[in-house]
Amino acid sequence: MSLFDADKELQRWKGFMSNLTEDEPKTGLTPKQAIWRKNKATLWYYPATEKKYDVPVFLVYSLVNQPFILDLQPGASKIEAFVNNGYNVYLIDFGIPSYEDKDTTLSDYVVDYIQKGIQRALRHSEAKEITVIGYCLGGTLAAMYAAIAWEPIKNLILFVTPIDFHATNQFDKVADELLNGQVDIGEVIDAHGIIPGSSVEAAMRLMTSPFYFSRYLSLLNKSYDKEYVEKWRRFNKWTKGHIPFPGGALKQLIYDLGKDNQLVKGEMLIRGKRADLSHIDANLLVVSSQHDRLVPKEQSYPIMDQVSSKDKTFLLVEGGHTHLTVKKGQLPETLTDWLPQRSNRVNT
Repeated sequence: MSLFDADKELQRWKGFMSNLTEDEPKTGLTPKQAIWRKNKATLWYYPATEKKYDVPVFLVYSLVNQPFILDLQPGASKIEAFVNNGYNVYLIDFGIPSYEDKDTTLSDYVVDYIQKGIQRALRHSEAKEITVIGYCLGGTLAAMYAAIAWEPIKNLILFVTPIDFHATNQFDKVADELLNGQVDIGEVIDAHGIIPGSSVEAAMRLMTSPFYFSRYLSLLNKSYDKEYVEKWRRFNKWTKGHIPFPGGALKQLIYDLGKDNQLVKGEMLIRGKRADLSHIDANLLVVSSQHDRLVPKEQSYPIMDQVSSKDKTFLLVEGGHTHLTVKKGQLPETLTDWLPQRSNRVNT
């Protein structure tokens, strides 16, 4: 009996070649409305299919990729899962910066975009409280915001978020090498103004592990599966879609967070106001992945000991860094029970 399946092999190579021959797949298909714009940024509103909770969700994604990973495709979309479960959702999309944005800092993102966006979302939703969810560096920005916020944050949820940049040797070693070398990294950043997306991608791979070809081997292995190919192509679009990073924000990331670890030390100033993690008293959920090479759990956990929250939970789940943003297109198991209990169900 032959083990060779000609039809399956034909489908395999057809699926594999589709990545080269077909148009780029569409993402971000969940219905949405733009309710506020500032510079390159847009605040998107995704109305609940049937509103079940009074507390809306406000999403903050990282600065190194576009946020469509949260709305990858129908059936594999975190945003779709939120709206189908009865939550009104707001997403602050920072957009793609250009050279004129070179002086934008992390503090600018916190105050001018996140804080202003949350104020708009609260007015638009007429809600009394809001849930803020941050992913990766977006979680760091969300924590920085929550540390100075006066807006009513009911829940703060941080997924794979670096807080203590000296908890492992990763960030501080890189920062030391950059800052103590013969070249002044600040001058290099100033000379470029804005760091190209290709350089951001190279830096991310340097800090994790290079896998330029392994993802294509994964595609070839399962390219006879049409559903797998469609999801792979969308995810690959995201992994190759690193965006430019403003020099002002990068210097603050390297110096204030990476070298001096100011956030966890309580020394970080945002527009002259100290970002004090003890100021946070919202219900707190921090989720880390067991096999995350980019943001290990040791970098996320320290916020648990610094906040004033009485209701706080730390969860360590299986998977890697992107596991929490792409799995199944359903609400993560970490939120299935936790969030509804803290979101004020609508009286019917």
